[in-house]
Amino acid sequence: MKNFRALFILFSLLVLYGMQTAIYAQSSPVMFFCERYDSKYGEVGVSDRFTTGYLTVMVKSNDPLGLTDCHIQFDKFNPDTYGFEYYKKFDFVVRPSMKYIYFSKNENADMKFEEPGIYRVFLLDSKDRTVASALIEIIR
Repeated sequence: MKNFRALFILFSLLVLYGMQTAIYAQSSPVMFFCERYDSKYGEVGVSDRFTTGYLTVMVKSNDPLGLTDCHIQFDKFNPDTYGFEYYKKFDFVVRPSMKYIYFSKNENADMKFEEPGIYRVFLLDSKDRTVASALIEIIR
């Protein structure tokens, strides 16, 4: 009976400890997409499926991203080769302290999806290392 009681206490402690441990599906930073960003309403039309045209790429992190020069790159899925191929790349300048950034059409970036398909989108640092990425489907 003493062994059962000790085993029960040990099991209870493990269960309680396990309940306090957080498990996250994706670590920071996170990339997602919306139709546009509005200073009053925030992200408008968040989804991962859009029609052709201009979109806004959002990146959110718990910590400062530490970026100055960065790039948004689109790679398009090629069904003939079952792989992704380079499609477009856009340059941006941001502040290293930023944790929440929206990348959209501006004078330097014509961030338009002209063709339907599956795209892999990357936020790359100045050395082309991946900071965040996500998939998006573009339909007609």
